[in-house]
Amino acid sequence: MQSILWPRDAAQRLFVVFIGVLLLAGSAALLLESPALLALPLAVLGVAVLLVDWRWVYYVLLFCLAFSREIGLPGGLSMDVPSEPLLLVLLGCFGVSVVLGKTHVPARFWAHPLVIIMGLALLWSVVSTVFSVAPIKSVKYLLAKLWYIVPFVFVTLTIVRRPADVWRLAAFYVSGAIITILYTASRHATKGFSFDSINWAIQPFYINHVIYAVVAAMLVPYAFYAARDQQPGLKRLAWRLALGILVFGVLLSYTRASILSLPVAGLFYLVLRLRLTRLVLAGAAVAALSGAFYFMSQNNYMLYAPDFEKTIFNGHNFEQHLEATYKLEDVSGMERVYRWVAAARMISEKPITGSGPSTFYPEYKRYTVKSFRTYVSDNPEKSTTHNYFLLQLAEQGVPGFLLFVILFSTALVMVENMYHRSRSPQHRRVVLAAGLSLVVIIFHLLLNELVEVDKIGSFFYIALAVLMRVESWIEEEIAI
Repeated sequence: MQSILWPRDAAQRLFVVFIGVLLLAGSAALLLESPALLALPLAVLGVAVLLVDWRWVYYVLLFCLAFSREIGLPGGLSMDVPSEPLLLVLLGCFGVSVVLGKTHVPARFWAHPLVIIMGLALLWSVVSTVFSVAPIKSVKYLLAKLWYIVPFVFVTLTIVRRPADVWRLAAFYVSGAIITILYTASRHATKGFSFDSINWAIQPFYINHVIYAVVAAMLVPYAFYAARDQQPGLKRLAWRLALGILVFGVLLSYTRASILSLPVAGLFYLVLRLRLTRLVLAGAAVAALSGAFYFMSQNNYMLYAPDFEKTIFNGHNFEQHLEATYKLEDVSGMERVYRWVAAARMISEKPITGSGPSTFYPEYKRYTVKSFRTYVSDNPEKSTTHNYFLLQLAEQGVPGFLLFVILFSTALVMVENMYHRSRSPQHRRVVLAAGLSLVVIIFHLLLNELVEVDKIGSFFYIALAVLMRVESWIEEEIAI
């Protein structure tokens, strides 16, 4: 009798429980005249599905990233929807799964240099927050970092077990990105693919054409090496088609840095082939320090103040836009200088702790130099430095800046080491896909602040996780 009333099969028992909850909620809704109670069975079903297998949330998140939009919240804060709510769900599922012992992150990853550096950077952000000029904004930054790093680093480490898993996670984001590119192209075509209509064409999925272009550019290495890793057939054809669409998106974005980032990634491939990564990183550090010393000594930066009347935006002609760039007459370029000067003055006042995470705007306005002002300096979009390295220095001081530089430098050196250590062409393809995508993102950080942008920061951290996972594969490969 008991076996008849209570099924022995676990799936059947779950179904019986769900039906019971459904009947209970329906009865309560009728008696209490509260239709909201009907949502209870759906909530129970959702929790049950998450407990059984929550990995689908990760893939839904990756697909939805391309469509995510920022919405304003009370208190001047904001949230990316649906990405950040999904990140919170994923964070909760991962935490519960780890506590219950269903998910295990090997100890070797917790002690990995990249994880230790990320941990130190997060701890320093806490210190900087203590001295922040806007503590609420800085605390939001810390929380956002937490629910970025845990899902995109540690969940990725648990999900990626073989090279095919890397191509799968990339495929979800690439699929979403391609839909937005085709949508943008269809709108852009109605304006003759004109330069001045690209920001209109990308709406409502992207804030500006830069983020649109970076998303396409950073996915190019994944599409390229995924296609090479497939056997001849539909999968390879699909990846090649995706590659063509991504490159098309980059070129028609009219974004100078993104177009240039692809050959830069190609040059870095030659650098790692020749084992010159450390030399290039050292050279970049020397060049940056020399440039900073020159501009700051005797106020030499004042020699490059723009002529307010001559700074222009060639919205109708991309060639003239490029010409104005190298003549230092492009308004977007000179507006960057305006904010870089302000950032440098902020750094000189608080070189250790900075102004606090996520506080550059509007703090920088007290440090601007009028000689560098342009006619777009009112900054209604509330953007920041347009240089992530200066942003780190201004907001989190020298320690925060150094930790970030050490983080990506360590990752790039890992790319070179793994490329030469691996004997597996498949492992090399994964290393190059993650490594060159990372190079594309880092290159863009010279002119934009993108690590905190969900559409881009996601793959910054995913690339780090993929590199850590591939390193373990290569060590197993060598040990055999």
